[in-house]
Amino acid sequence: MKKVSVYLFLFLIYVVALPSCKKSADKGDDYKCTTCTTSPTALAANDNSSKGIYKGVVIGSTGTIEFNIMNNGTTLTATMVLDGQTINLTSNVTWTAGTPVVAPFTGTLNGASVSITFAVGSSGQEPSVTSADIPGHPNASFLIAKETSTALIKCFEGTYHTTSPEDGTFNVILSEQLHAYAAVSRENGSNELNHTEGAITTDNKIKDEDGNVIGQLSGDKMSGNFKDSDGNTVTFEGKRTK
Repeated sequence: MKKVSVYLFLFLIYVVALPSCKKSADKGDDYKCTTCTTSPTALAANDNSSKGIYKGVVIGSTGTIEFNIMNNGTTLTATMVLDGQTINLTSNVTWTAGTPVVAPFTGTLNGASVSITFAVGSSGQEPSVTSADIPGHPNASFLIAKETSTALIKCFEGTYHTTSPEDGTFNVILSEQLHAYAAVSRENGSNELNHTEGAITTDNKIKDEDGNVIGQLSGDKMSGNFKDSDGNTVTFEGKRTK
């Protein structure tokens, strides 16, 4: 799916090439992620620190990830859900105030070792996954954002279809408080990523980077369509999973 070029105005989101909470039963328009948080868990004391909560989506299969960098304790932990499997990760890095964090996290998936290196600036800027070794998922990519005490980060997993035709994964992170979203997509069977960003209006319209309305956010669901750079119609839909 080709998309117009992206400009980076969105809150501390970076993509690095390399399902979280349980999903409630799908009841059509009544879908709700009953185990997703409804308010930020990030503490105000960590808003301008490398400590805190970082959430994101995974593509290359599909899933979500959350890093807890000493948000309310002394440990560095992460939870990734990939294709429905939960992977718990820990890091033994010593956190130091006023310095960037580069933290290797390790865990296991089906008895095999998983390693993911998370990096973030001293004040919480530019969170990213700099490397990942996930058995069975050699080309996983991550889209990460820092949650603050005033801005809840929500993660949506979804799909897209184009009239070319083409089908693939379409995953999104967004903050209604910041009125912004970022998305990453990948065609089925391909390793090529496409990224787009835009705005969430106060009445939950989804706008692209040019200000065009392309969809609607309805509770824990989103859907819409737009024309890509080749003139094909792209239809997408997703559900909140974290």
